[in-house]
Amino acid sequence: MQRHLQASTRLAGHLDWPGVSQVCRLHRTTICAGQTTTEIQYAISSLPPARGGAEILLDRWHGHWGIESHHWLRDVTFGEDKCQVKCGHAPQNLAAFRNVVISLLRHGGHKQIAGTLRDFSYQPRKLLRFLGILKN
Repeated sequence: MQRHLQASTRLAGHLDWPGVSQVCRLHRTTICAGQTTTEIQYAISSLPPARGGAEILLDRWHGHWGIESHHWLRDVTFGEDKCQVKCGHAPQNLAAFRNVVISLLRHGGHKQIAGTLRDFSYQPRKLLRFLGILKN
């Protein structure tokens, strides 16, 4: 995969968006199974050029999607947005519990969290062994 990000302040003054400092254009080329795909995406940033040029913006852009995938996992796999628990500290406690589960699974070498959870639901002994409750 190749990425090339251009950042400019030229359009910032023409946009009706509070705090915009730079406009970015990301050109991404990927090759998968012999097929070349080109994508162009645009973004705005409040980061002034003195604090971050194209290289820093590209790094932050890439990091943003890592966070998004974490939120996607919590929302889709654990149904966090559909959760009806709204009272007291329960929502924060459940979010912390979800984070602990994700961390434990990743630390245990499981990359496919949803698949692992399905597997554990079908084979509870496997879950108990993973947690160290059962030996063999």
